[in-house]
Amino acid sequence: MLERIRIVLIGTSHPGNIGGTARAMHNMGLADLALVAPRCETLTADTVSRASGADALVHDARTVDTLEEAVADCTLVVGASARSRTLPWPMITPRALGERLPEELAGEERRVALVFGREDSGLTNAELQRCHAHVHIPTNPDFSSLNLAAAVQVLAYECRLAWLAQEKAPATEPPEQPLASHEELEHYFSHLERTLIAIGFHDPATPRQLMARLRRFTLRARPERMELNILRGILSATERLAPRRGDD
Repeated sequence: MLERIRIVLIGTSHPGNIGGTARAMHNMGLADLALVAPRCETLTADTVSRASGADALVHDARTVDTLEEAVADCTLVVGASARSRTLPWPMITPRALGERLPEELAGEERRVALVFGREDSGLTNAELQRCHAHVHIPTNPDFSSLNLAAAVQVLAYECRLAWLAQEKAPATEPPEQPLASHEELEHYFSHLERTLIAIGFHDPATPRQLMARLRRFTLRARPERMELNILRGILSATERLAPRRGDD
């Protein structure tokens, strides 16, 4: 289970935090690290020092340009957020996240990504809207700022507790139908927006959070791959009728 949990760091500005993250992951048995557009050298003396023997995770880490690339094959994407947002999104605690993991990772094709933002500004709204849910670490409200590696340590610990509990529990039956991956969902959202524009339902000049709300609704539903294919079939049929509707 732990092998299919990916830690994603976006725009990290200090190499020591990458090393500290690697140490936190290795402590808890996680090994899949992805770095999105880091703003620093990823492998320095500071990285190695903070990793304290876990720098192999940094050597093996995948560096990509976008969040979409980092989580394309994931079936659950959870963003770490300390800020309230204009558009509320499903919010869970670290403990609740851990409790969900055995079911979320019941099928071999399933992957979970835990996404962490920049040290100075966290995740953008656009990045958070690409997550199924947000996780909030309930820190002291008078001093809530957490070091990046410390935040990773908290969630990695909950992942390990979930794995240890799973070892003692009856095996979870794998699902009959695979969930849609992040990449498949992003293709669907692009298709949906294009179709809504074609039929005159959505005006990109005055979006009024329509696509963000549809994202939230769809991600909350956790569609299977087959269900998403049905929805895309409906969209394709709608697109074919859109010019005829305009002529009429």
